[in-house]
Amino acid sequence: MNEKIKPELKTERTMLRLIELTDLNSIHNLHSLPETDEFNALGIPESISVTEQIITPWIAENNLKHIKNYTFVITSKEDEQFIGLFGFKIGNEKYKRGEVWFKLHVDHWRKGYGTECLKAILNYGFNTLNLHRIEAGCAVGNTGSVKVLEKAGMIREGRGRQVLPLKSGWSDNFEYAILESDKRS
Repeated sequence: MNEKIKPELKTERTMLRLIELTDLNSIHNLHSLPETDEFNALGIPESISVTEQIITPWIAENNLKHIKNYTFVITSKEDEQFIGLFGFKIGNEKYKRGEVWFKLHVDHWRKGYGTECLKAILNYGFNTLNLHRIEAGCAVGNTGSVKVLEKAGMIREGRGRQVLPLKSGWSDNFEYAILESDKRS
């Protein structure tokens, strides 16, 4: 299912490449922002060493021959500025399913980067990895992520009750999916 070459995905304005330890400072900064923490169950790391402990398995996974859990850094094509992270977890091969997540730096919100990158990930999942279904979830109050998912063509299929342990308390989660046969914008 997975290709042996490490993917680098390009959009009109961005590049998505697999994370490396050299991205630690940018990722720690992203994880430390109260704005990005609001709808994230990870929480703000106590120190950069905690962030390193979090991303070390992600980097190791990205170095496997058959990647099942991609973690990409999003950078600007123009100046290579860090924009955020995009995750893509591939499920059991029999079901041809994947799940996406993303986290963008607050300086890059409302500029279309999330939608642009999600479309690239969806195309990669369907056209390269031959997936049948790609899923995503987001806290019901996360209107920015709802817009990104819907603009990319994902369909809201349900609502999981109190599944996300956020700083503000338990949150419901909207469940989204798109099939290979669905229209993608």
